[in-house]
Amino acid sequence: MAITLDVELRSDLGRGASRRLRREAKIPAIIIAKGQETVSVILDEKKLIQACTKPEFFSENVTLNLNGEQIVVKPVAMQRHPVSSRVIHIDFMRV
Repeated sequence: MAITLDVELRSDLGRGASRRLRREAKIPAIIIAKGQETVSVILDEKKLIQACTKPEFFSENVTLNLNGEQIVVKPVAMQRHPVSSRVIHIDFMRV
């Protein structure tokens, strides 16, 4: 079963902006690809947690919907808070 997540383009970058997003239950993320520019996006925390509980999230391709465009990615790295284990940031790589 394919996993699909809705993302928003992120224009406000930096540590303070990331903290504001996390307070609003949003997770900052990036999409990287060889030879292409890195894209910063925002994910909904609840939907990301639901997707992370499925084993295919880490083994199969994930589709991100960005302004009507579908981007096929694989999760590469996920950073978690050391005490609460809450997701802080996630990196995706284009397939």
